[in-house]
Amino acid sequence: MARTEGKTSKTGKLLEIHNLRIEATVYPPGGDPENVVIVDDVSLTLEPGKVLGLIGESGAGKSTVGLSSMGYGRGGVRITGGKVILNGRDILKDRPGLRKLRGNEVCYVAQSAAAAFNPAHRLMRQVVEASVKHGVCSRAEAERRAVALFRELSLPDPEHIGERFPHQVSGGQLQRVMTAMALCSQPDLIVFDEPTTALDVTTQIDVLAAIKKAIRDTGVAALYITHDLAVVAQVSDDIMVLRHGKKVEYGATQQIIGEPKEEYTRALVSVHHIAHEEKKPAPQPLLLVKNVTASYGGGTVKVLKNVSVDINAGQTLAVVGESGSGKSTLARAITGLLPPSEGSISFEGRTLPPRLAGRSKEDLRQLQMIYQMADVAMNPRQTVGTIIGRPLQFYFGMRGRERKERVLELLDKIEMGKGFLDRYPAELSGGQKQRVCIARSLAAKPKLIICDEVTSALDPLVANGILKLLLELQKEENVAYLFITHDLATVKSIADSIAVMYRGEVVRYGPKSEVLKPPFDAYTDLLLSSVPQMQVGWLEKAISGRRMEAAGN
Repeated sequence: MARTEGKTSKTGKLLEIHNLRIEATVYPPGGDPENVVIVDDVSLTLEPGKVLGLIGESGAGKSTVGLSSMGYGRGGVRITGGKVILNGRDILKDRPGLRKLRGNEVCYVAQSAAAAFNPAHRLMRQVVEASVKHGVCSRAEAERRAVALFRELSLPDPEHIGERFPHQVSGGQLQRVMTAMALCSQPDLIVFDEPTTALDVTTQIDVLAAIKKAIRDTGVAALYITHDLAVVAQVSDDIMVLRHGKKVEYGATQQIIGEPKEEYTRALVSVHHIAHEEKKPAPQPLLLVKNVTASYGGGTVKVLKNVSVDINAGQTLAVVGESGSGKSTLARAITGLLPPSEGSISFEGRTLPPRLAGRSKEDLRQLQMIYQMADVAMNPRQTVGTIIGRPLQFYFGMRGRERKERVLELLDKIEMGKGFLDRYPAELSGGQKQRVCIARSLAAKPKLIICDEVTSALDPLVANGILKLLLELQKEENVAYLFITHDLATVKSIADSIAVMYRGEVVRYGPKSEVLKPPFDAYTDLLLSSVPQMQVGWLEKAISGRRMEAAGN
């Protein structure tokens, strides 16, 4: 159980934030430093055992507000006004006590678990570290609690998964380990920063249910930061909508979801997914993956088993499935990063060398990739112009004025313009960073782009804009997409054909209209029924439905 002493102030509130103001210093190219207000006059309260959802588009200030509850300003931002009262004391006036507070009274679950773990240490050591250092419990007791949490969070082999290193588990599994790490020290407050963004819909249900159960059982309170209203509706008691660092609307979850008062909130609640008519297949595919089997660990662990798919020029194949199903591994095999042990991969009728090192410069140019995390896909010390211009120089030898003009053309294509030419990645929002990555891939004039979860970290409005942009560029450039995702709404918006993967195999494959038409196989039915709905109580109904189905089998 969580600690009980000192849990609330005399007002009965665990956390109170009053008139919060946060500023940052920006350095315009060629100009003088400027102070910019990024959170302006935000106030909130949170009781023990309650969850407040913070939602809004990329750059709205959600994570910045959440981190203020730890007295922390990420990326050099400064808390310049207001109060943050935790357990009855203003933590902003107790700077020396912040180290003891973090990881003890308040824990943080980051959006990118891959960037949050130390790759040199085993998972268990990192999960129990805060509990042991803060004296919450002994190492042996912390490890027992960690194993119990691994089991609650549906992690495979809970007794031994802690012996693995971060790179030895999938992204979704690593995110759940990080949730266990936050819960292990029995905090009063947890800041969940997009904790299910990297998870497939089936795993997401388990994690959301585990988070709700942990909150109910321990009395821990939570700030739940997300851009997914359907998700936040399942876990939050109240919701605050933020935009441009200011509060737009604040109320009970049912009111925000069912009767939003502000125009911006209504736009978030009623995002309409793009209607995309599937194209007819061409007689000759652009990419042909035939009977591919691939393994890790010197052939000991098969992660792709006899996979066959194809993609036509100017069309989109969506590859969907849960974490660890083989989606990203298929992309690695196609790009030559993981040579297949069996089968072949053909491009425009010619068989590609299995290894990346054996492929020609032209092979590399024609097959580009856009990654899920734009933050780690760009050099933070290079400007947008340099990042987009690199492929132009590498593949086409463009320099000077010619290269700059082409970069400006590409910036216009992604609807950003010349004003972004000299900016650095840190000066861009999440959606803008992803657009730059799209422009960089287009600079090579490829025939196929692999899009690996490119919208999963973006809020619905920005994600819709990215999908529309990709479809427009597909029409203009006749480029094909291999679109890896766990978001079935995205699949419906962009796909011409769909491959459903499960445990390294393709279990359902064909045109979108056929794959999404019943009757379904058991796994596809599970995927479709696991997509969160924007209604309070949906999670409990989904879990109950699973149990009834399991009992029937």
